[in-house]
Amino acid sequence: MKTRISRFLWFVFGVVLNSFGIAFITKAALGTSPISSLPYVLSFAFPLSLGAFSFILNMVYILAQILLLRRAFKPVQLFQIVVNLVFSAGIDVSMSLLSWLQPAAMPGKLLSLLVGCAILGLGISIEVAPNVLMVPGEGIVKALSTVTRKKFGTVKIAFDVTLIITAGILSFVFFGRLQGLGIGTVVSALIVGKFVNIYNRYLPLLKYIAGLAEEEPEEERVPRVAGGESVVNGI
Repeated sequence: MKTRISRFLWFVFGVVLNSFGIAFITKAALGTSPISSLPYVLSFAFPLSLGAFSFILNMVYILAQILLLRRAFKPVQLFQIVVNLVFSAGIDVSMSLLSWLQPAAMPGKLLSLLVGCAILGLGISIEVAPNVLMVPGEGIVKALSTVTRKKFGTVKIAFDVTLIITAGILSFVFFGRLQGLGIGTVVSALIVGKFVNIYNRYLPLLKYIAGLAEEEPEEERVPRVAGGESVVNGI
């Protein structure tokens, strides 16, 4: 039981880091991460926060998993709702805590972007290591992969591209130009996975967390759908 609680706490810590990393990327004002691109654009068009729209969209992902997988959807994955609450609230809290961060010059914006990507990569690595739950963004990709019988990584790329394109279309519909999307969206998509790979290779903490998961009986674990780069921005 103690091991299980430790795994869950590490998982939650990783989710919180994810939300802080996304906020840091967003504050660079160069665009946000691919998975947050759609709620970010909507937050400019309607009087709801980035965190609120992230929560709504992730609830849609959870419902879609249930509809796609039906009986194959494991009840334990309903805890994704709790994860969604933590993550979405974490984004808004992080945005508030970083209200002072408003880089004006390009070097400052790029630094904020890189720091945010590094934090997000660390959060993803810590979130995945305890092998507790799938987050909604990862869960919907896994469900689509199962139904279409396509590789998880392939579906993940298609899913992220679809989100970015949809966000871009809505941006032009609402504002007549790109709003909330930019070079930061592309950069985060390309380099967060690199940070994940570096952490997975060189950070001893992750081996310790993964070791906690190995101590649990096989039936208590959530099957991994992918490692490292494949789960980037999976929330």
